[in-house]
Amino acid sequence: MKRIIAATAILLLVFAATLCHSFYISSFTQELTSILEAAEANAERNDWAAAEKLTQAARDRWDSTDAYLHILLRHSETDAIYTGFREVAEFIQCQEGGEYSAANARLIAELELLSEAEQLTLKNIL
Repeated sequence: MKRIIAATAILLLVFAATLCHSFYISSFTQELTSILEAAEANAERNDWAAAEKLTQAARDRWDSTDAYLHILLRHSETDAIYTGFREVAEFIQCQEGGEYSAANARLIAELELLSEAEQLTLKNIL
């Protein structure tokens, strides 16, 4: 009986950790998406300095959780987002509006897909 209780406790602990991770990734990616959307709005007003500052803030926030993300996520996903941040930063420095918008939209989509992939849904389980 003790083994069943211990196994159930471990299973519940793993399930709770999964839910916490899913919630954290969802809120984290929403935060980054909001910052990147604000940067896009600044770029559309030709305020490239503000766009660069916001994009750097999003990048710093991403970097602050680098260890956690590399441990729990696939490296290909984190690498794609890292590359997206670098691409967006280059287009900001060149002040290339169209290319920046496309790269920023791609980065936001990658963040949203990352969040979706980490949610506990039937689609992700099967």
